[in-house]
Amino acid sequence: MKEETQGLSPEPSLSRRDFAVVTAATVAGVATSAEAQAAVTETDVSVTTPDGSCDCALFHPSAAGTYPGVVMYPDALGLRPVFRDMGRRMAAAGYTVLVVNSFYRTRKAPVLDGAFDFNNPADRAKLTELRGPMTTAAVTRDAVAFVGYLDGHARVKKSAKIGTNGYCMGGPLTMRTAAAIPARVGAACSFHGGGLVTQDADSPHLLVPKMKVSYYFGVADNDDKAQPTAKTVLKDTFAASGLPAKIEVYEGAMHGWCVKGSAVYNEAAAERAWTEMMNLYKATLV
Repeated sequence: MKEETQGLSPEPSLSRRDFAVVTAATVAGVATSAEAQAAVTETDVSVTTPDGSCDCALFHPSAAGTYPGVVMYPDALGLRPVFRDMGRRMAAAGYTVLVVNSFYRTRKAPVLDGAFDFNNPADRAKLTELRGPMTTAAVTRDAVAFVGYLDGHARVKKSAKIGTNGYCMGGPLTMRTAAAIPARVGAACSFHGGGLVTQDADSPHLLVPKMKVSYYFGVADNDDKAQPTAKTVLKDTFAASGLPAKIEVYEGAMHGWCVKGSAVYNEAAAERAWTEMMNLYKATLV
């Protein structure tokens, strides 16, 4: 089985300068929106998968009750403070959120230390090590385990559909999750996802007929320029399966724009993307 390599790092045709990230900077910029101020319980948890134990961060409202579950897939730099902030913000809006360490087979989070530059071959080699075990079959097994964990949690509303959202390499992982557990996953979002449409026999877009999901795709401007036909393929594939999918190119927003601490973070575009996601979840995770 080949490695799940598509979308795990920026496309080669994109500007390397745009993707230079200082990991330490991700601790800055905690969400200041009103919902982020609500009381949220945060717990580090381990999710048992067929391949081992995945370290994750779990967030849910502190108030008594049950809430729709969401699986959140971080970008290529993994589970770190900025994604904990995002999980906390989503939980404050009324969800039980599992933010996963997709690289758990290789290393516990945080998986990278210090500064990281995609233009540095030594840094790119670190990602090659991390993503090596992430075969298509492996990440599909993970998806089933993550959704199963949420379904077994006391703070998850079992009658509601599960949501999933992912960034960069997390985009195709949402598609594999939606296809692996179609009876449970009702909404999914991909933001500046890479490798959604490829020439491979196991391209994520070929899984659409297996899904029963409402989708939102936020496409980076430079990703669209690098692969201008991908959005049309996605649109046609979802239409052929009779599934609702909203696909938008964020003009002027570069790959990685949703993640605070990146050199290309775009607050206005990130807030727009967040609003689209929350609107979809409120409408479908019921």
